[in-house]
Amino acid sequence: MTALDDVLAAHGAAVRPLYQVLALLRGGSHELADLIRLTGAPRRSVEDVLAALAEDLERSPSGVGIAPHARDAYETYALPELPDPLDAAVAARPELLTELAERIAAVPPPLAALDHVQATPETVLRRALWLNARYDLRRSEVLFLGDHDLTSLAVRAVCPQARLTVVDLDERVLSYLDETSAREVRTVHTDLRVGLPPAVTGKADLVFSDPPYTPEGMGLFAARAVQALREPTIGRILLAYGYSPRHPALGAQVQRALATLGLTFEAILPDFNRYTGAQAIGAKADLYVCQPTAKAKKSGVRKGSSAIYTHGPQSVEATGTKPALVRAVREIASEGGLALETRPVGWATSGPEGDAIAMDLTADPGPWLLRTLLGTNARRLALLLPNNHPDLTDAAAQAALTALVSPKYRLSLLRSTPDNRHAVVVADLTDHPSDLLTRAHARLANAVLDAPPDLADLRLVDVPRHRLAALLPG
Repeated sequence: MTALDDVLAAHGAAVRPLYQVLALLRGGSHELADLIRLTGAPRRSVEDVLAALAEDLERSPSGVGIAPHARDAYETYALPELPDPLDAAVAARPELLTELAERIAAVPPPLAALDHVQATPETVLRRALWLNARYDLRRSEVLFLGDHDLTSLAVRAVCPQARLTVVDLDERVLSYLDETSAREVRTVHTDLRVGLPPAVTGKADLVFSDPPYTPEGMGLFAARAVQALREPTIGRILLAYGYSPRHPALGAQVQRALATLGLTFEAILPDFNRYTGAQAIGAKADLYVCQPTAKAKKSGVRKGSSAIYTHGPQSVEATGTKPALVRAVREIASEGGLALETRPVGWATSGPEGDAIAMDLTADPGPWLLRTLLGTNARRLALLLPNNHPDLTDAAAQAALTALVSPKYRLSLLRSTPDNRHAVVVADLTDHPSDLLTRAHARLANAVLDAPPDLADLRLVDVPRHRLAALLPG
């Protein structure tokens, strides 16, 4: 038995992706990333194949392939191709596929701290075609929990009658969707760890999401999806999720988390999603089609941990803030003898007005600072942040933030405080704060005359940032 046979045997019946790797290598040179993306084989498995073929490989500027003189020796490893009908359906829409590819190419760059990994244009169109074939989208409210992949645009193109809403933490994505869809896709800001906005709770017939691939992230997004459904037991939740076949225990953890919520697996469509990146899991993920049970109604209400990602300050392995930093912020907040209160991050509900409030926002991915200033009422706020926070990095960003909240708070931006890695934003209530900004949890229909129809049932804390200025007093 050759070294290659040993590698193939180690993968058992699920070895087909490695045969596809061999077929690509027989056909010419390919980069490692392309071998993973085109076959769905995990990076480690592709590297094992390349190691086993070492003597028969040749390298070129375009990658690596089996040398011409050795190709015939590997023809016995060929398997018959099994065409996917959805691939044919995608290929039958070349103009739409090209349009989606252009839109995806222009989407704001992925953020590693939010576990963004870009789905391919073919995958985005596959999702839309499959949803339209399976469900009556013409009469459906479809909610997307995050949409950096722009799946909502593909669904809109395939079924213009569908009523589509995207909630996302990333303000850049919301702005891009508004611009690209001419606001035919409704956009709402939220951080699902803080809560689901009332305007989208209990309204959806279908919920689609490609969440962070941690048990914590999958569980939280699924719980919010249950909350979003109009009637959970007849709604459907569609989740992309991938794990390496070399580590099935990771998949078992996520499936247990979903089952614990009261979700049944109506279907798991293997390798449905393909990505540019995510090489550890073969640049692919399954599509989970879940139907909630009656139990899911109760388990869907939960507070989310901030540690749901695999990278950055909000990852499941991130350490907490040093106590000395928190003490320093508390001292700043209570200057002048103000009664001090420390609150966790959150703006989902309006708490009691405070005298002085200190908050630790060191894990802020960007939007928390503004949302905290909008959604918290106190005589003074002292907020601990990373020194490189996007609202603090330059004069233009600082001026934009100050202008947005000036009808409510006077800001003092203390860079490199308490140390050179952190900053403190101190917000002091103005003498005559704006009624709208102090009622940021009221429906805009009740707080703003002539509120835009697509914003009327939102609260100010749920409005995408790029649309706030038009609502606020000049």
